[in-house]
Amino acid sequence: STMHCFSRKTCAPAEFACLNGQCVPGRWRCDGEPECPDGSDESEETCSKQTCPPEKFDCGGSANKCVSLSWRCDGQKDCENGADEEDCASDAKACPSGEFMCANRKCLATVHLCDGDDDCGDGSDELKCSAPLTCGPNHLRCNSSECVPLMWSCDGDPDCSDSSDEGPERCGGDGVFIRRANCTTGEFRCANGECIRLSWKCDGDPDCKDKSDEQDCPLLTCRPDEFQCGDGFCIHGTKQCNKVHDCPDHSDESGCVNATKCEGPLKFLCKNGECIESSKVCDSIKDCKDRSDEPKKECGLNECMINNGGCSHICMDRPIGFECQCPAGYQLLDKKTCGDIDECENPDACSQICINYKGDFKCECYDGYEMDPVTKTCKAEGKSPYLLFTTRHEVRRIDLVKKDHSQVVSTQKNAVALDLDVANNRVFWCDRFHRKIYSAFIHEASDPSQQVLLVDSPLQTPVGLALDWLQHNLYWTDSGDKSISVASVDGTKRHVLISIDLSEPRALALDPHHGFMYWSDWGTRAKIEKAGMNGVDRQVLVANNIEWPNGITLDVANKRLYWVDSKLHLIASVDLNGAHRRTHISSAQTLGHPYALAVFEDRIFWTDRDKAAVFMANRLTGRDIHALAENLNDPHDIVVFHQLRQPQGCCNLGGMTNGGCEYLCLKAPQITEHSPKYTCACPDGQDLGPDMRSCVPGVSQADAVPNLTTAPSGSPETLTPLDMLKSVSSQESKAMGSHSTATSLVVSTTPPGDSSVSQHCEEILSAYLFMSLLFLVFGLVCAGFYLVWRNWRQNSTKSMNFDNPVYRKTTGEGEEDEIHIGRTDGMGHHTHHHPFPQGVSMEDDHTAAHTLSEVRWHLDPLLI
Repeated sequence: STMHCFSRKTCAPAEFACLNGQCVPGRWRCDGEPECPDGSDESEETCSKQTCPPEKFDCGGSANKCVSLSWRCDGQKDCENGADEEDCASDAKACPSGEFMCANRKCLATVHLCDGDDDCGDGSDELKCSAPLTCGPNHLRCNSSECVPLMWSCDGDPDCSDSSDEGPERCGGDGVFIRRANCTTGEFRCANGECIRLSWKCDGDPDCKDKSDEQDCPLLTCRPDEFQCGDGFCIHGTKQCNKVHDCPDHSDESGCVNATKCEGPLKFLCKNGECIESSKVCDSIKDCKDRSDEPKKECGLNECMINNGGCSHICMDRPIGFECQCPAGYQLLDKKTCGDIDECENPDACSQICINYKGDFKCECYDGYEMDPVTKTCKAEGKSPYLLFTTRHEVRRIDLVKKDHSQVVSTQKNAVALDLDVANNRVFWCDRFHRKIYSAFIHEASDPSQQVLLVDSPLQTPVGLALDWLQHNLYWTDSGDKSISVASVDGTKRHVLISIDLSEPRALALDPHHGFMYWSDWGTRAKIEKAGMNGVDRQVLVANNIEWPNGITLDVANKRLYWVDSKLHLIASVDLNGAHRRTHISSAQTLGHPYALAVFEDRIFWTDRDKAAVFMANRLTGRDIHALAENLNDPHDIVVFHQLRQPQGCCNLGGMTNGGCEYLCLKAPQITEHSPKYTCACPDGQDLGPDMRSCVPGVSQADAVPNLTTAPSGSPETLTPLDMLKSVSSQESKAMGSHSTATSLVVSTTPPGDSSVSQHCEEILSAYLFMSLLFLVFGLVCAGFYLVWRNWRQNSTKSMNFDNPVYRKTTGEGEEDEIHIGRTDGMGHHTHHHPFPQGVSMEDDHTAAHTLSEVRWHLDPLLI
């Protein structure tokens, strides 16, 4: 006890003092995992004194654990003794009033009864239905038995699964012409009107929802020496099981079995390469052909008796030799020395936070999450999360505890994209058929009169939607006009952020706390990009091994971006800088045509259009896959509703309403600590004024170009440079969508009476003329000096000629074999030749004493 008291004095107030004197964080006390080497932090004496606060549920029993009160009766045992799920089975089995209980105990909204769809999954919602099925007065019955609103018939968009609402028996003639998307030359038009890449036709993998891209295709066969991939692609036979993915669907590396290795305590590797049972070593019988299993000196020798064999921790004696081993939490750094294992290098070690310490590691959770004592994973505190997803004609809700379904928004024509405002309990969605964006309170969304139209024009094909819940702006992607736009949450103010280098923009995700937005593009060069929420600092995050990134989502807590690829049939993730890529699920059988996904806690949720279902899996392992809802009508987007999905924060707007912006106030990317908190934006066609907050009419280039050529007809004078130049500040450049600090040249629109601008331009022009004159005078002086020097050089240069006897010929032509030394321009005037030893004859004898300024040797071409 003395040591216990002494150790408490040496530990910090927030720490727990183990009985052996070691200090551990106080939050680790009674968490179900002993961190003290003596286990005193989890002892009964320590934990029996623990009392649970009011917001916690007391598991009771000898463990005396506390769990979040919101986990009570959530269908998962969080107490080790299961006390949190006791006495609540009757509540869990009951469905709310007005809902139908399926035979499998799912709860279903009564509107889904007898509608021709198996919404329960066991068919019980369609069993006690009157035959034939009758529809309401404002609905029509499809030939396939569904009921659709009467107003949807003959509108060019088939809503019945058999398209009977657009057929000739109802619409007359040959039926209504079905609206089809305008596919490009590099795309294939599916029978249902969808567009996919032309290269995806007849590749063995159906990409059209109706699978028409794989119809009337030639039979794919491979040569006998080739391997046929699962999608029909052929590769050489030697590429199978070579640990390299050569098939697009990775089927060449599935089912490969590695060769058996001669490893482990039950195997012995002979020196000649043979592998025998370790029990046959040192048994006085030759089992290895080279007798390496029966060495006389080593058999019977225990090396561990001498200095522990040199092992730092554990020495295990073998029949021949010995082996060093390490305790749990350590690994061999070499053959004898043990070192600590950093378990945190494994991304699956913990749900959220991993703390490594000597010999072990510890998992912790972020604020708002709590460690589940049973599963050792981080679970969210507060209310239970639920899912919202679109099914073309409606928005549905799934309770993740009771697994029941309910309808949130009904009678939609083609609802695709979806997002939430958790704090205000609102839902936002866009209808691709009507090309509009709507909003409603979740509890009132089923009433069409409470649905607010936010954006109605001029949208073309809105496919992605995301809400900035901090500054209350709505972002969306439009694959029709290839753009990403933003609007105020009421839809009254709009601005196009990005409209260049977009091919097929699809999903959109926001990180308002750091000011970044992320989007997927499945066009010709599929990629996932990132930019500031004000449109600046654009960069590509993922561009390799990506084909059809339909959906993306952010795991805000763990700072990762997840996406589904409908062509490669995978779910993958990267960090928010595009690094540390991981593939969580990769299977054409599991992922038919995944469209959208959401991540919360340790779970991934996604919709699958091909399987017409919503699925869930463990995001760390990719396992525990099961369906949450099946037999859906073309599910698309999906989101999680929980307060931790949209963590609140303060917006630093300088104490001014809307940040002082006249129009839109957009979050700026927080690249460094000096980055701006926000920037202002103006309506399309307008620019920011000098104060970078107000908006002024923009100057179009078309209006400015004619002024650059000639003066207007009848003008008495032509334009001067002063009339044609105007410096545009970097702030004005930013208003036009650029953060460049370079100045631009445009036509001056300054009226003659603006003296400040005119005076500034005159000062610049005067300085320019003065410098030009100075350079001109300097150039003339330099030219004069050069001419004087050149004349002096020519007058002082002398020449001399002599014959070289070495090169003299004996044929009588020696008179032409000579060496000339002198000026080049005097070569043709020398006619006197003298033998070299007799001296040199100088031209102009009276100047012989002068120094020669230059000597040049020229050999006659005959000597070369």
